[in-house]
Amino acid sequence: MSWSWAAVSPGCGGRPRLKRILEPVGVEHVRAAVQDIDVDGRVVIADGRPVEYDRLVLAAGSRLVRPDIPGAERLFDVDTLEGAQRLRGHLRGRDGYTAVVVGAGFAGLEIATELAGRGRVVLVEKAGEIAPDLGLGPRPVIEVALDRLGIERRLGTSVAEVTEGGALLADGSSIPADAVVWTAGLEASPLTSRIPGDRDRLGRLKVDTRLRAHPHVFAAGDVAAARADDGHWTVQSCQHATPMGKTAGHNAAADLLGVALIDFAPAPYVTDVDLGAAGGVYTRGWDRLVALSGAGGAVTGR
Repeated sequence: MSWSWAAVSPGCGGRPRLKRILEPVGVEHVRAAVQDIDVDGRVVIADGRPVEYDRLVLAAGSRLVRPDIPGAERLFDVDTLEGAQRLRGHLRGRDGYTAVVVGAGFAGLEIATELAGRGRVVLVEKAGEIAPDLGLGPRPVIEVALDRLGIERRLGTSVAEVTEGGALLADGSSIPADAVVWTAGLEASPLTSRIPGDRDRLGRLKVDTRLRAHPHVFAAGDVAAARADDGHWTVQSCQHATPMGKTAGHNAAADLLGVALIDFAPAPYVTDVDLGAAGGVYTRGWDRLVALSGAGGAVTGR
């Protein structure tokens, strides 16, 4: 007796050499883009080719929410490796550039503080405070780091238009810039729409404690909304995506073998934001109480 199960995933944290990992255990790797999923027929369509499955693990990640504004095609991003390489190539060799970074969340803070070492950086945030999703705990440390690095802030506004020479803000002001980098907002892969079920505001599939999203489908990572504990849902980060992938993979195989499935049980929640030359900030718990900052806060995340 044999089974087939498919895993649809972009990976988390780079591009591992999958061949050397999968070949020794007899796993076939197909490099392709998935266009459709038929849960009734148990078929994934990848580059036009049907791939049948007995169980499916959907781990297709998230994507940047791109704005519908004039000049959006001029925006840079660090959502993908290709996007980051494009930005690096655009700014390579330039001294004293000006970069506008839109969004002061995890990604926005990390790219802004990285860019600050080589030019002027203006951080634009629609909310009235820096790092709105991180809460009050780490904000004072982050503010000090931004001051130390000379990063300017424009709060309570956003970019309304990207011009050839910079950015026009919603408040009517303009910023001459060499690059405008968009980091504001994520949404689950559109492949989640092919799986019947409830979703959260990010488009993530709501899964049970075993990460089952549909009778023959398990979901993990940024496409899945799972309970981290009684009062909190998982967040879109590798801290949750990695153990979710392990749990979903285990349970897909266990389901086929008729053995007991396991519950998703993540480690206690922490955050670690790299702040470039200013170090970093490391917090523990959902209240994000600062445990380490400065040089010590950066070491933990590397």
